[in-house]
Amino acid sequence: MYLILAAEVQQDSALVFSAKQLSHEGYFTMGLLTIVSLLSWSVIISKAIQLAKARRVTAKFFAAWKASSDPMEIARSGKEFDGSPAYEVYRAAAEEVDNQLSSHPLLVRGEKRISSSSFDLVRSALASAAGAEAMNLEKGMIVLTTAVAGGPFIGLLGTVFGVMETFAGIAVKQSASITAMAPGVAGALLNTVYGLLVAIPAMFAYNFQVTTIRGLTNELDNFVAELEVAFGHRYGDNRAIAEEISDAVETRFIRLQDAVNAQKQLITAVAAPKA
Repeated sequence: MYLILAAEVQQDSALVFSAKQLSHEGYFTMGLLTIVSLLSWSVIISKAIQLAKARRVTAKFFAAWKASSDPMEIARSGKEFDGSPAYEVYRAAAEEVDNQLSSHPLLVRGEKRISSSSFDLVRSALASAAGAEAMNLEKGMIVLTTAVAGGPFIGLLGTVFGVMETFAGIAVKQSASITAMAPGVAGALLNTVYGLLVAIPAMFAYNFQVTTIRGLTNELDNFVAELEVAFGHRYGDNRAIAEEISDAVETRFIRLQDAVNAQKQLITAVAAPKA
């Protein structure tokens, strides 16, 4: 019996021989691990494409940003950098700035500006867009962590079932020889091997991609601060408090004077003798 088993192992590779010894529970475990592996590889490939595009397009966007003289120049020129997280944050902030300049402008020395209270909406748009882009970068990574953490345990579960079935068979046959145990144990251990094969690529991909995502996120946080300063300096109300009070008093005085002149004209028109 031992010679027959040895000849069968030599004829087939260890993996093929072990696969032939799989139990029903082992096949179920292998199928479950196959699903996890397919999901894992789909995330690895799609995330690699997304991150590569994000880095490439972001570099082009930053080059255009540094070459611009006005924070709104890129938005007004119609240039687009789809796939860049930094550009998406910039576009959201530029749309809010343009909206505030159109709907709630503050005239300062003949130029449209954004009041301090309205500029809070620009900050809110920046924060919301940055958070959304960070979530988009991290989307799907939970699949890789699940594959890394769960793959070996799912394989181990199949191995335990296989070993348990092997010992049950030995008890029924009342034979504890190595030839009786080896096929079942080999098939059971294949589940653990497959679980590791699912988890190891996911682990390396996760570590590499998380490092890339952290770099893009840190870059995005720095750009948000830079955007806030740029928009605030160019379109925010940067007057000193004393100057704001002076301008407000002057504007109030002009409006009051206009009202007095209008009232005088009305009185003059009423008091004038009718022809």
